[in-house]
Amino acid sequence: MGTPMVKNLLRKGFSVYVYNRTREKEKELIELGAFSAGNLQHLSQVCDLVVTMVTDDEAVEQVYNSSDGLLTDPSPGILMIDMSTVSTQISKKLSKDCNDRAVHFLEAKVSGSGKVVEDGQLIIMAGGSNENYQKALPIFETLGKQSFLMGEAGIASAAKLCLNYFLALTFQGLAETVLFAQQEHIDKQAILNLLNETPLASGVTKQKAQTILSNDFSPAFALKHITKDLKLVQKEGMAFPLFSPLLASYQSASQMGFAEDDAISIIRFLDKTVSDFKKP
Repeated sequence: MGTPMVKNLLRKGFSVYVYNRTREKEKELIELGAFSAGNLQHLSQVCDLVVTMVTDDEAVEQVYNSSDGLLTDPSPGILMIDMSTVSTQISKKLSKDCNDRAVHFLEAKVSGSGKVVEDGQLIIMAGGSNENYQKALPIFETLGKQSFLMGEAGIASAAKLCLNYFLALTFQGLAETVLFAQQEHIDKQAILNLLNETPLASGVTKQKAQTILSNDFSPAFALKHITKDLKLVQKEGMAFPLFSPLLASYQSASQMGFAEDDAISIIRFLDKTVSDFKKP
């Protein structure tokens, strides 16, 4: 997601330094006018605001607190914004770690992928002080169509996990509905067209209907990532009835080779694993 976000910042005239642990991924952005930081410490010394977006808690911890990380020797008063989908605990820890080094911190989680990112239409959930939120608003207004200050650090991470839990439920429910319809001899396109003309329709069902019908499961949001997010939800103490079988479904799908595909490829996993129960 970082590349289209940087492109939007460059289009708006921001001066942007980039650093990717896989340096080859910087090339396109440098050609568009971004500057390449030599390392993470360089970023924290030449920028007045740093945005991070990495995979998980461990990666965030490494980026901020490794021996050559962002907090090794940062410029006093710099604002650091973490947009990674991580646990509430790590967001709270980052907030404290930054404060201990006279660095301002804001968590800013995002909802949206693919064209939503490219068009600067993300929904942004922030956690931290209003002062830091106001400083970040020009960035948020470039990257998203709306932003919300949810509360203190950790609250935005919790909100993002709530959304991704609902997203996982939606993918699973859509997949099961389509497979059940096929079991009842209803054409796949017919049931999806019908569903998306009813009040049950959403942006998610309309987008993923096209994915299912095209049979192109190139990842907009990979199944492995939503599985990771469900594990974070589990760590937060989720105990409602649908959660355990939902997590088990995505974990099994990941283990069966669907991890790198789009999250709606849960439909292929279910089709494969429940085939013995289908009507002839």
